[in-house]
Amino acid sequence: MRAVVALVAERGTSNIPVSEIAEAADVSRQLVYQQFGDRDSLLLAAALDLAERELVPDSGGAQGGRDRLLAGVRHFAENRSLYRALLTGPCAYDLNKALVGLLTPVNRGHAERIAGARSSPHLADDLAAFLTGGSGAVINTWIVEGEDPLDPEAFADRLMLMFSALAELTGESVKPHQDQERGR
Repeated sequence: MRAVVALVAERGTSNIPVSEIAEAADVSRQLVYQQFGDRDSLLLAAALDLAERELVPDSGGAQGGRDRLLAGVRHFAENRSLYRALLTGPCAYDLNKALVGLLTPVNRGHAERIAGARSSPHLADDLAAFLTGGSGAVINTWIVEGEDPLDPEAFADRLMLMFSALAELTGESVKPHQDQERGR
């Protein structure tokens, strides 16, 4: 999977023959097909492996709020070539769906606070998916269409401002980055 990430990031395209992926990974094409079925499934598995390792916080992590958000934004900026290729290729829908599934539990606590004591059994789940999918759409646009080089600090501030505006609607507080407090 690391060979896939390296090749796609280097070339900026997901259109890489399985034979080249297998050669870079020093495995047979047959093994690739046996393990993953097809190239798109391998591309998806490689991207999700990377995202899971770098984006999903471990239970012992103390990082939260803007720091966690900035770490995630930096991940996407550092791996822009990979994500841009996948988000504009044939596995884009599957990648978006899988990333929402992977990251929705990260937003679950925030969604539960917004839902409060409302009695709907699915409200927190729906809000977590909404927050994840909505912010994912903004992040996808930034990755695919953003100016080079991407500025993770400025983009994290934009996201925090967006979350702050949403929090105002629900009565929850989100502290914006100090640059925003100064009107920057």
